[in-house]
Amino acid sequence: MKNRAISQKRAGKGRLIGWSLFFLMIVAVMVLAVWEMQTSRIQAMVFSRIAEDFIWQVGPGHTPEIRFPSHGPYDLRLGYVRIPEWRDTLTAGGYAVSAQARWSPELIRYNELGVFSIYPEKTQAGITVYDQRDRQIMRTRFPQRVYPGYGSVPPILIRMLLYIENRYLFESSSPYQNPAIEWKRQGKSLIDAVIAIVDDDHHVAGGSTLATQIEKFRHSPDGITTGAREKLRQIVSASLRAYQWGEWTVDARRRIVLDYINAIPLAAAPGYGEVIGIGDGLWAWYGMDFETVNRLLWDLEKGPPDRHMREQTGRAVKAALSLFLAQRRPSAYLLTSRQSLEALTESYLRLMTRDGLISPAVREAALGADLSFAREAQIVYRLDPARRKASNLIRSRLLAGLDVERLYDLDRLDMDVKTTIDLDLQERATDMLMGLRDPSHVERAGLIAPFLLEKGDPTGVVYSFSLYEATYDGNLLRVQTNTYDGPFNIDEQTKLDLGSSAKLRTLVHYLEIIAGLHQTYGGMEAHQLARVQGKETIDPLSRWAVGHLRENPKQDLSSMLAAAMERRYSGSPAERFFTGGGLHSFSNFNRADNNRVMSVGDAFKNSVNLVFIRLMKDIVGYHIFQRYGTTPGALEKLDEPDKRRLLSVFADREGIVFIRRFYDQYSRKTPEAAMDLLIEEIRPVPAHLAAVFRFLRPEATMEAFAGFLHRHLPDSRLTMPFIQKLYGDYAPGAFILADIGYIANIHPLELWTARYMMEHPEAGIRQAIADSEDVRQEVYQWLFKTRSRSKQFQRIRTILELEAFQDVHHAWQRMGYPFDYLIPSYATTLGSSADRPGALAELSGIILNKGVRKPMVRVQRLHFGMDTPYETRLERTASVGKKVIPVEVAQIVEGAMREVVADGTARRLQKGISLSGGRYATIGGKTGTGDHRYKTFGPGGALIGDRVVNRTATFVFFIGDRFFGTITAYVSGPTAGDYAFSSSLPVQVLKMMLPDLAPLLEISEEEIRE
Repeated sequence: MKNRAISQKRAGKGRLIGWSLFFLMIVAVMVLAVWEMQTSRIQAMVFSRIAEDFIWQVGPGHTPEIRFPSHGPYDLRLGYVRIPEWRDTLTAGGYAVSAQARWSPELIRYNELGVFSIYPEKTQAGITVYDQRDRQIMRTRFPQRVYPGYGSVPPILIRMLLYIENRYLFESSSPYQNPAIEWKRQGKSLIDAVIAIVDDDHHVAGGSTLATQIEKFRHSPDGITTGAREKLRQIVSASLRAYQWGEWTVDARRRIVLDYINAIPLAAAPGYGEVIGIGDGLWAWYGMDFETVNRLLWDLEKGPPDRHMREQTGRAVKAALSLFLAQRRPSAYLLTSRQSLEALTESYLRLMTRDGLISPAVREAALGADLSFAREAQIVYRLDPARRKASNLIRSRLLAGLDVERLYDLDRLDMDVKTTIDLDLQERATDMLMGLRDPSHVERAGLIAPFLLEKGDPTGVVYSFSLYEATYDGNLLRVQTNTYDGPFNIDEQTKLDLGSSAKLRTLVHYLEIIAGLHQTYGGMEAHQLARVQGKETIDPLSRWAVGHLRENPKQDLSSMLAAAMERRYSGSPAERFFTGGGLHSFSNFNRADNNRVMSVGDAFKNSVNLVFIRLMKDIVGYHIFQRYGTTPGALEKLDEPDKRRLLSVFADREGIVFIRRFYDQYSRKTPEAAMDLLIEEIRPVPAHLAAVFRFLRPEATMEAFAGFLHRHLPDSRLTMPFIQKLYGDYAPGAFILADIGYIANIHPLELWTARYMMEHPEAGIRQAIADSEDVRQEVYQWLFKTRSRSKQFQRIRTILELEAFQDVHHAWQRMGYPFDYLIPSYATTLGSSADRPGALAELSGIILNKGVRKPMVRVQRLHFGMDTPYETRLERTASVGKKVIPVEVAQIVEGAMREVVADGTARRLQKGISLSGGRYATIGGKTGTGDHRYKTFGPGGALIGDRVVNRTATFVFFIGDRFFGTITAYVSGPTAGDYAFSSSLPVQVLKMMLPDLAPLLEISEEEIRE
């Protein structure tokens, strides 16, 4: 018993000791916890040790050792989220990653665990655009108004902010305090949450600190806290960010205050967009000058405001306080519940006075102030015209290249862009062109003369100028400017009738055909050539080529091309030509050419229209012969088997070719865009429009049909009975598809494909071909049934011409022609199918590059996220280009363009540019004048209106062996009819610019690279 008692006594003593130790451990843990809450010493040690391994460094080339964010307003706005997408897009477009940030393993590990990237984040960011020598063209920074440092912030702002959001941020005596956690605030929030379980009306105070709020509105999805896990991520990320510079957080806490003031999100203001930070908020919402507000707030440190500044100071205090409070519900408070915001602001003014943060005098001044909102704030870029034109050009290109929706979004990206532009020359060219707006300057320059500005208001002419340099890396844009008062880019965003500049495309294609014939027949023996030449149905170009090779056996290509330039045509306008579905006549600019027979070279030099009309006729004949082994003039000699063979080939084999072409043309277009494209191709007469509309939209009501006609024939006086008759005449089923195509002068298979893609937008090309099998046979069956051979042949010629122009179009597209179709008419060689100055410049570059099409380069380097862990730099890679025409063709055309300047329509420039050392640079080019008119036709096709749409004159040129471009004069609208300028105007203006261009020609390509 005694031993048992002793054992029980020992056991009791052991339990006592155990419980005592347990109690002491609890006390120790509680003491440690209290100590840690007061000092954050352990947190400082742990978080700083982790954060010190969050490092990155930039290395050459692409790396997998990098991660990018997937969400967060800050990361989206600055573009960090989309860098991988842009990298892939740009790499596919001729760029390569030249440098990229490499992350440490720890940074990658914690990022993959969900921690936001820890690095010194930028307060301001935006796009910066540089010229080829790194001179700044444009720089944007958002937010626009920020405090550069903690010491620049008025103390009253800091006091107000901490009172509202984070009262104990600076109260701790510990230099290690974790600013991400405020224990008193967290405790109150927890107690409130418990009370709210039984009292639904009890308000739960927020537990967020300034540090976690910054993480939330910068990096959390949509800038909100979606749950406990997201809140934990914000706290951990904020803690690591606070200790990234070491264990002490005094400076980190000041940075948090500074960052919050500069980065607080304040909704989107009308006319301004997203508002970030107190500085921009004061301007965007209240129209208050940032510097003035700061001066008033700093003056409060000296004492209450005097009576003269009382009202302004009160408004400044009230406005700043209201913005801090608006952050809780920015869209509501700043847009829809402004009275609630004012009431809340005034409530806080009284509370802060009670608690001694502001004096009664300041409170009364603020309460008496009118918190009036600005009607609309605007972002203004203060750029001179040269920089504005250059920046608009580059930014518009970046919008498309990076698939960014708006300039607004582009300007906020953290991105540096190095362009190929020569800013000095851009400024001189812009100044020179802008000077032409001054009538006195125009007169002094001698431009008040025939074919220049003798008629019309000189200030109404818009000039556009582009200059490229042909280099090993590609065709680099050096200048692109215009005098248009807006961001519209005439060189790259217009569709203009540029007149006889189309003769350049025609000449290149003509010589390309001759080169192809040389390749086909150049190796044949004389008897073989004689057999080919003896065919009755051979086209004129093939017949000439074969005959020439018979007379000049084994002749090299250059000699044959030179001979082709000597082929002669009549300049007579007396002949009427069947083209574009009807008979047409044409005229020459210079009547003296009407009775001449001249070579192709002379006609190009002097821009003789009728020669090129006849040349285009031969080109069309060549393509028809290549397709069918016959010519339009020999259709009468076809027997039935041959005719059936032609139609069979057309319906089956060629039908598939056209289905493919039209599928590519319409597969990515909306029904509205498809309709618009078809309407652009047809002659705007009621019957044509009715035929197309009723086929494409058979279910449309008569009211919809009438509205369609009135929209596309605004100047026509169409009566309702006439419209009703059209509606009935072209009802579904009234005509077969082939007849509808003939009526509208549109390939029937194009009509079918357009409607098919409207009805089956998801169909693939194979499905379209399969579904078109019957229609391909049906489209031309009417040709077998008609008894009139003349009608058969006339319609066959029309359709064959349509197909021939499809081939011409593909040839032109290879050389940069920018549009989806050509008007099937010989008038295309005179500019009726329109063109674009920038595309003509590219053609000049192909010629200067000896037949090689090189990329037109405007941006050399894109640098995303500089000085961040997302830093990625991409640079343009050198391109050998693609050979699109034989070098011999390019050389002959280059010589012809030099003749235009030496003794043709651009002879004003025949002296070239004088250079140092007695050298000079010669110039070549092609002129063109366009007089675009909108003709309105009434019932029966009668012309009832002729309205001038615009007048253009252009000169596509090259200078020396490196530089090329275009210069264009343009007038749009009804006043265009007041002018009579020709291409002599841009030629003369370019002559005036030559002294400014001369220094650029003195600089070698190697010097520019340096």
